[in-house]
Amino acid sequence: MSKNNLPLLAFIDSSAPSSMSHSHLMLSLSRCPCAAVHLMFVDGANYQDLLHEMTGQKTVPNVFINKKHIGGCDKTMKAHKDGVLQKLLGEGSEVFDYDLIVIGGGSGGLACSKEAAALGKKVMVLDYVVPTPKGTTWGLGGTCVNVGCIPKKLMHQTALLGTAVEDARKFGWEFSDQGESYIQHGRKYEALHEETALTNRRNTAQLLGLRSPNANIESFSDPPSRNGKIPVNDEEQTNVPHIYAIGDILEGKWELTPVAIQAGKLLARRCDYVNVPTTVFTPMEYGSCGYPEEKAVEIYGQENLEIYHSLFWPLEFTVPGRDNNRCYAKIICNKLDNERVIGFHYLGPNAGEVTQGFGAAMKCGITKDQLDNTIGIHPTCAEIFTTMEVTKSSGGDITQSGC
Repeated sequence: MSKNNLPLLAFIDSSAPSSMSHSHLMLSLSRCPCAAVHLMFVDGANYQDLLHEMTGQKTVPNVFINKKHIGGCDKTMKAHKDGVLQKLLGEGSEVFDYDLIVIGGGSGGLACSKEAAALGKKVMVLDYVVPTPKGTTWGLGGTCVNVGCIPKKLMHQTALLGTAVEDARKFGWEFSDQGESYIQHGRKYEALHEETALTNRRNTAQLLGLRSPNANIESFSDPPSRNGKIPVNDEEQTNVPHIYAIGDILEGKWELTPVAIQAGKLLARRCDYVNVPTTVFTPMEYGSCGYPEEKAVEIYGQENLEIYHSLFWPLEFTVPGRDNNRCYAKIICNKLDNERVIGFHYLGPNAGEVTQGFGAAMKCGITKDQLDNTIGIHPTCAEIFTTMEVTKSSGGDITQSGC
């Protein structure tokens, strides 16, 4: 196709900022055949004289669509914003096999595709993970289902049950240390003691057949990301306007299944990454929502924050005689906003269950006064958040002598 027949033709000078802005716009319209004439590489002065004579415009870029003069950078950008540019280029007349293509069959990808399908769109999901050397393959569900959240929680529960068996003796349960054997249907069965070690190795999805000069995974990061993550703006848009990324692939975002699911749904409809309730399932569980203390200080300033904290002693720790100052609770409040809770932190039993409820409260803008006026359920661990009085700034004692 010759330049005379191209729908979009622009005369630019790459040293001019307005020309670079226009170039980015042209790249975003890459489905349309286009060409740019760089005046610094040709007889620029002669070209500009001719363009001035034809259009009355002295500046660059100088844009033509279907041989019709559009104008410079500002007019082109306005035409794009108003939708005029797309109409002149004939965009929207193409017929596509799918309305949406989702790369990755994990939690976020499936949530996005299901939501789009529910809205009446035709969706294709691409999912592939290279089998392990032993031939083990993944099913749909991504990291969470195959090697992440689900197996991790099951292994965590296994560890807790091991501790519970030991604690049970102190609650009065009796167990035999001897293996027992019995005969059933002529066969002898014996109880055996086994130890099993499980390993978790995250696989990296390899996208096959998705290579082109203008749209490949590596080009979504400039400069290229060393960890394989993709940077996006606040609307989860990559540097290619019609391609978005959600879930674990994002640079600097939460690698959490519920976040990916919510982001997928909202993207399909058209995420608040601050008030994300999350839990670390270590033997002593940790849950948080909102800002960590350091980030809150950075954003709001130390003088505008009040931080309440306390150690506590769960009732279930008293019988086995565990340390009474191992569990910790903290809330960070914004003094300029009626002591609204902007950070929640909990170290203790059942952190996931506790944090989930407080996460909902924080989405509703709960304040310290509302927490104080909440009737606690006794004896529970979450009750501590209704009775907090000691602030970090006071330097008061936060140790507890009983549940």
